[in-house]
Amino acid sequence: MIVIHIIIDMSKKLLIVESPAKAKTIEKFLGKDFEVKSSFGHIRDLEKEGMGINIEGGFEPSYIISEDKRKVVADLRAKAKQVDEVWLATDEDREGEAISWHLCEVLNLNPATTKRIVFHEITKPAIQKAVEQPRLVDMNLVNAQQARRILDRLVGFEISPVLWRKLSGGSSLSAGRVQSVAVRLIVERERAINAFAVQGFYKTEGLFEALDINKKKVAFKAEGKKYSTSADARAFLEKCVNASFKVENIEVKPGKRTPSAPFTTSTLQQEASRKLGMSVSRTMRVAQHLYESGHITYMRTDSVNLSETALHQAKDFITGKFGNQYHQLRQYKTKSQSAQEAHEAIRPTDMKVNSIFDKEGQKLYELIWKRTIASQMADAQIEKTVADISISTNPEKLTATGEVLKFDGFLKVYMESKDEEEEETQEGMLPPLSKGQVLPLIELKTTERFSRPQPRFTEASLVKKLEELGIGRPSTYAPTISTIQNRKYVEKKDKEGAKRNFEILVLKNNQISSLQSSEITGADKGKLFPTDLGIVVTDFLIEHFIKVMDYSFTAKIESEFDEIASGDKVWNKVIGDFYGPFHKTVTDTMENAERAKGEHVLGTDPASGRPVSARLGRFGPMVQIGNAEDEEKPRFATIKANQSIETITLEDALELFKLPFNLEPYEDKELSVGLGRFGPYVKWGEQFVSIPKGEDPLTVDQERAIEIIKEKQEADAPIGFYQGLPVSKGKGRFGPFIKWKELFINIPKAYDFDNLRQNDIDELVSKKIEKENNRYIQQWESEKIALENGRWGPFIRFGKKMLKLGRKADGEKYEADDLKDISLEEVKKMILAQEPKAFDKVVKKKATKKNTLTKKKIIKKK
Repeated sequence: MIVIHIIIDMSKKLLIVESPAKAKTIEKFLGKDFEVKSSFGHIRDLEKEGMGINIEGGFEPSYIISEDKRKVVADLRAKAKQVDEVWLATDEDREGEAISWHLCEVLNLNPATTKRIVFHEITKPAIQKAVEQPRLVDMNLVNAQQARRILDRLVGFEISPVLWRKLSGGSSLSAGRVQSVAVRLIVERERAINAFAVQGFYKTEGLFEALDINKKKVAFKAEGKKYSTSADARAFLEKCVNASFKVENIEVKPGKRTPSAPFTTSTLQQEASRKLGMSVSRTMRVAQHLYESGHITYMRTDSVNLSETALHQAKDFITGKFGNQYHQLRQYKTKSQSAQEAHEAIRPTDMKVNSIFDKEGQKLYELIWKRTIASQMADAQIEKTVADISISTNPEKLTATGEVLKFDGFLKVYMESKDEEEEETQEGMLPPLSKGQVLPLIELKTTERFSRPQPRFTEASLVKKLEELGIGRPSTYAPTISTIQNRKYVEKKDKEGAKRNFEILVLKNNQISSLQSSEITGADKGKLFPTDLGIVVTDFLIEHFIKVMDYSFTAKIESEFDEIASGDKVWNKVIGDFYGPFHKTVTDTMENAERAKGEHVLGTDPASGRPVSARLGRFGPMVQIGNAEDEEKPRFATIKANQSIETITLEDALELFKLPFNLEPYEDKELSVGLGRFGPYVKWGEQFVSIPKGEDPLTVDQERAIEIIKEKQEADAPIGFYQGLPVSKGKGRFGPFIKWKELFINIPKAYDFDNLRQNDIDELVSKKIEKENNRYIQQWESEKIALENGRWGPFIRFGKKMLKLGRKADGEKYEADDLKDISLEEVKKMILAQEPKAFDKVVKKKATKKNTLTKKKIIKKK
C-alpha cells in the first residue's frame, strides 16, 4: 500500500491589507515568507435593523459582515487556517485601526497578540522596516473610530425620521453631524450674498511716464484716494487741472517670500482644486492610486512633518539641480492641535522622481513633488519700492509701488495659488525714480467700482473652512462634500452674471471727460449653491437641533474623539453625555414641531386678490396662489431651475402662472406650452416635446412651437428598418441610442453614430434582442415579478424595484441555473424580507377631475 503524505508549509505568514492594488505591490517586497491578501476595505458595519446599537447596554454596537464581503471573509478565514501566523497591515489611521480590529474579530485572532504593522509609504525599505517593528492593535484608536461611527449613526437614525415626518421629501431626507453643519455654512454664505448691499465708490489711478534703465520711456501707475460719490471724484480731478506732479519721497524696503509647508490632505484638496480644477473626491481617488502604486506617502494626514530620509533626498536634489544657495532646511510643525496620528506630510516617496508613467496621476504627482521640493528651498528675496507723488494744486498724494525679484529661491519651482477672497494685486515694476523728479502725466482717472460680498464656497474653500472650524478630519472631507451633493442639499454649478454699467472720469490734457462702460458681475463657475431643500432642512435643524448644528459644539465633539484616541476619555461615556439631552430633543420635536415648508409670502395676486406664496412642495419648490382653506382651490406652479423660494419675487411668481397656455390647434391636434418636472415643453395632442435648454417657454409662439415639433419629428424619423419595422435614433441622458419597437439600444463608441449603416443597425438590434432573451430567468407578469440576469448576477425585479436574492440553505449565493425552477412563493418570501409591506393592499383614492387645457383661454402670440 502506498501512503501519500500531504505536507502543508505552516511557516508562511498571511498579511492582510485594505486594497488589492496595495497587496500586489507589497507582496513583491516581502518575498516567499508572506502571502498578501486584501480585505477590500471595511468588512463589517453596524446592523441596520434596530439601529445596530444597544443604547441601554452602554451603546454596545452590533456588527454584521457586509453582504458583499461574505465571500472575502470566507476566503480570508480559509487562508488563515493554512498559515502559521496572520499579520495585519491596514492603514495607520482610525479607520485602518478599526478594520484591523474587525479582522481580529471575524478571523478569531487575539488583538493582544496579533502583529500589526504600519507604514506611511509603500516602498521596499518602509515595508521591511515595518515588518521588523510590529506592534499590536491600538484599541484607543479603534474606540475613537467606533465612537464617531456610533454617534453619527445615532444622529442620522434619530433625526432623519423627524425630517421624513415634518418636511416634504420623504425617506430621501437625512441629517448628519458633519454634513448638516457643512450645508449650514453654504446656506449662511448664500444668504449673506443675497442680503449684501452693494456700495459704489471711485478708485483713483494716475498713469505717468519716466525713463527706464535703458533710457526708454515707460508708463507706470500710481494709486490715490477712494471717493464715495461721482461728485467728489470729479471735484478731485478739477483740482488737478494744470497741476504738476513730483516725486516727494522714495522708500526701498527689502522683503522676502517663504514657501508653503508640504501638503496635508486639506491643503492638497484645496490646491488641486485651484490649480488643476479637480473635485475633492477625484483628488482623493487619484491620490489613493498614487499611494497604492508606491509613488507618494499616505494621503490622509494633517501633519506637515517630513522624515529625515525625505529631507536628505530633497537636499541632494536641490543642491545638485540648482546649487547650494537654493537649499534651506525646514522642518515644519503642525499648527492644528487636533492633528491625529504621527503621519508625515504627503510627499513623493523618491524625490529624484519628478514624473511618473500615469496619465491621470501625473498632474497631481507633479503638484505634490513641486510643493515638497519648494518647501526645502530658500526664500525668494524681493525689493519693494514705494514712491509718494505730490500734486501741486492739491494736498492729496498718489502712491506708486513696485517689486523687483532679487533672488527667485523656491519660486524657481512652485508658487502657491490663492482662493478668490485672498487674491492679492500683483505689484508691477517701477522705473528708476529720484526724489524731486517731475513726472509727466499721461492721464488721471477715477473709475467707479463696487463692493463685493464674500464669494460662494468652492469644494476646496469649504474644506478649508471646515478645517479652520475644527469640523471633520482628513478622512471625512471628501465623503461629506459628496454626501451633501448626493442628498440634493447642495448643487455644484455655474451661474451666469448680469451686465452692470459703471462710470469712468478721465483727466487728460487738462480736460475732464466722462465715459460709460460695462462689466459682467455675479458670474460664478463650479461653486456650491444650497438648494431650496437644503435651505428648508437647515432652517428646521437650526430651530430644533441648534446644539447639533452649532459649529463650536461639532468641533468640541471632534476634540473628544481625539481624547478617546489618546486614551484620555472613555468612548461610551462621551456618547452617553451627548445622547441623553439629544434624544429628549428628538422626542419633543417629533411630538410638537410644526411641519416645515419654508413658506414665503410674496404678496397679493392683483387679478384675484388672493395671497401669493413660495414654498417647498411634495415635488419640489413651487409657488401658489390662494390657501388650502379658501373656497376656491389654490393654483400651483413649479418654479424654474434658476429660481429659489428664498429670492423669487412676486412679479417672477406671477409670470409662472402664465404656463400652461394654449395655442391654435395644429393638424387637428391641441397645441400648448407648459412647464413640468423635467423642464418646459410643447404638448401636441398626447405628445410632449421638450423645449431646448435655455429657451424661455413664455416666448414660444405658434410658429416656434410648430418648428420645435418638426425638429423632433425630423430627429425621430427612421434611419433604417429591422424586420420591416422602423428604427429611429436620438440622444438621451446616457448618450446616443437607437430605438426599435420598445427597445432602446445604446450606441458604443466603436460605431459612427452620425452615419449608421443598415448592417450596423442589424448588428446592434440583433445583439440587443439576444441580450433581452437572456435577461429573464423566470417572469410572472401578472404579479409584476421577475428573476433577471444582471451585471453582477441574478436579482429580483419587483415592479420598478431591484431587490437582492436571499441565500440557499447552505449559505451560498444563487446562480441562474438554481433559479429556473424556484417557485413564486419562495420569491415572494425573499421580497417580504426586504419589503415587509410589499403585498399590502393599497386603497386607491378617488381620482379628482382635472381642468383640461381646452378650457383655458387661447393665447395668440405675436
